[in-house]
Amino acid sequence: MTTDDLLHHVRDFEWHGQATAEEVTTAALDDGTSIRVPAFVNEFWTSRQRAAHSLHEISYRACFKPQLPRFFIDRLTEPGAVVYDPFAGRGTTPLEAALAGRVPMACDINPLSAILVAPRLAPPTLPEVRARLDAIDLSGRVETEHDLHTFFHPDTLRDIAVLRAYLLAREQAGALDGVDRWIRMVAVNRLTGHSPGFFSVYTLPPNQATSVQSQRKINEARNQVPPRRDIRAVILKKTKSLLKDLEPADAQALALAADKARLVTHAAHHTPEIGDASVDLVVTSPPFLTVVDYERDNWLRCWFCGIDPAAVHLTVLRRLDHWQAAMTRVFRELHRVLKPGASVAFEVGEVRKGTIRLEEAVIPSAAAAGLEPVFVLINAQDFTKTANLWGVANNRIGTNTNRVVVLRKA
Repeated sequence: MTTDDLLHHVRDFEWHGQATAEEVTTAALDDGTSIRVPAFVNEFWTSRQRAAHSLHEISYRACFKPQLPRFFIDRLTEPGAVVYDPFAGRGTTPLEAALAGRVPMACDINPLSAILVAPRLAPPTLPEVRARLDAIDLSGRVETEHDLHTFFHPDTLRDIAVLRAYLLAREQAGALDGVDRWIRMVAVNRLTGHSPGFFSVYTLPPNQATSVQSQRKINEARNQVPPRRDIRAVILKKTKSLLKDLEPADAQALALAADKARLVTHAAHHTPEIGDASVDLVVTSPPFLTVVDYERDNWLRCWFCGIDPAAVHLTVLRRLDHWQAAMTRVFRELHRVLKPGASVAFEVGEVRKGTIRLEEAVIPSAAAAGLEPVFVLINAQDFTKTANLWGVANNRIGTNTNRVVVLRKA
């Protein structure tokens, strides 16, 4: 299906009998003219949580549902095509591409991204994980450079620190294998959360890590102290949950994809590792305008993985014109790596209470880089877990829509 075919498909799309509504998005171009791009509104994929493959169930800030990249992967590519995400985050697009029999490519300036993505492209078995955990001696003692007792029971913190030291030593020696990488990935995602399925006392959702000072206040307000956690049991339980949907066909597709996959730790506007005209489809969501503080949210994960978060120069832009300039640089790089006729699905959100619609900023940035805006897809949903979690009414504040600008390299 070409992007023109997809435009007609989206226009005629029905969701449970609900016809697609058509609007027009108008954007001002750099030359002073304006462009009118058709926009289509419907529920194009399910709003239900955990409706995709269990391997996706890793927490990360501002990640979209796997149904979003799958919608475009199924319609705009064939098996064996290269699907790329220049802002990979937790790796939703590359993992969904691999499960669909495509070749995944991913880039993120944060090294945490590759730590989260690579193990799920080559998952070990549950017995392999259990055997490795049993072989790791957690009886030692390692000092930590942070006061983490506000999050963890002293014995739990000892186990976490010993596991961290084991993984860092294996990495430094070049001995970190696929099972070690899987254990690290799962442990990173079990550090803090708000249930007994995490290593910590009750705290913020697992995609955020509050400060030590803020956690002290949470503990005082809830009159709580960190309980003892069995980190081996927690890792095994999460491993079992992640692998529950893994069928032999999935494992075969992942194995084929992992051999060809490329994971790049770089700024999205400079990816020399990716060849000219090598990508069939880009599906991505860039850093939103001032909404998410990735460095602050990931400080504890970075500590566990031995990453200095201050050395990771993440894109956090507060002015719309600065954001547009950064996206134009990215679009120029995407223009280089895309094959002629290939497409980009660029998902953005409504920020600042809906007063800024970033698709209107994306269109001129993409056009300035030589990419043709084809249409805007607006996936409207009546339910958002984020809104409910924070006590925010739907359709007021929070992300109730996915706004996707579909572009084409002529």
